[in-house]
Amino acid sequence: MKALHRILINKETSFNPIWIMRQAGRYLPEFRKIRRENPNFINLCLNKELSSEITLQPLRRFDLDAAIIFSDILMLPYGLGQKVELIKNFGPKLGELNLNDINKIDEIDFVQKIDPVYKAIKKVSSDPILKNKNTIGFVGAPWTLLVYMINKHSPKKELKTDFFKDELHIKRTLLIIEKFLKVHIKNQIDSGANVIQIFDSWAGLLEERHLPKYIYTPTVNLVNYVKSLKTPVICFPREIKNYKEFCEIIKPDAISIDYNIDPKEIVKTIKIPVQGGLDPKILLTDKDTLKKEASKYLNIFKDHPYIFNLGHGVLPETDPNMFEYLVKTVKDY
Repeated sequence: MKALHRILINKETSFNPIWIMRQAGRYLPEFRKIRRENPNFINLCLNKELSSEITLQPLRRFDLDAAIIFSDILMLPYGLGQKVELIKNFGPKLGELNLNDINKIDEIDFVQKIDPVYKAIKKVSSDPILKNKNTIGFVGAPWTLLVYMINKHSPKKELKTDFFKDELHIKRTLLIIEKFLKVHIKNQIDSGANVIQIFDSWAGLLEERHLPKYIYTPTVNLVNYVKSLKTPVICFPREIKNYKEFCEIIKPDAISIDYNIDPKEIVKTIKIPVQGGLDPKILLTDKDTLKKEASKYLNIFKDHPYIFNLGHGVLPETDPNMFEYLVKTVKDY
């Protein structure tokens, strides 16, 4: 049985697999070289040779237990024909959202537009380096994609005051997002992804009264869909206030926690497997601090099914030697 499945399906506590969000990324010199030669980020994600090469780069260096496909949650709006750019020192910038145009797109057009992502997953999952390791596919949660598609860029700390002004528009957009997320998930699984992670990067922006409509209901639909495809699903509702309620309603196979959460509270209140938590900034300190902080999480979750990860993506300024030391610390625990 593959490493993550031992936690997600068998609920083992005898070991802690490790993979890291953004493990294929800017902290690696070999990635930076490819990125310099390929400044258009979306085109890079849609280059099956390069995206599969980038996905495998960290696996060649470090004893990680899973590969996560090098792609982006914004492949969904891109596949639906909304313009998507990633601008240096600004982040994602999306074009106008025209529901009439999007409604005309069928599944075949959508799949064709982002097909290189699926081809890359196929290539990665069949690589010998992943023999006993997992291939993770992923999507953005419906709420987070809605925020990007309507807001047209990162909301940073808060939503526009008039964000909810057209409820009908939001409802229609959410239905389209959910429909095509299912298509995107199924194609990733059919291509070789054997775990799906749902990233809800902007879950923390919502007031509690909005959670059922914008997070709980659409996410439950997705989680149930992934489970119907006999594939384990991890949810990462970043900065959500009530993890316990989220887990009880959504019922994912594992919950990924961010670094603002007290892991001691999580281990007391959450029954399902847990992933992550360590602050990425700890990797910018020294080996003693890193070992101490990583061991803290390993000790807290020693009798609980736990996948080691960070509470957000690895930072670009991280030294690969520190990354390697973290992996070794977890493996030696």
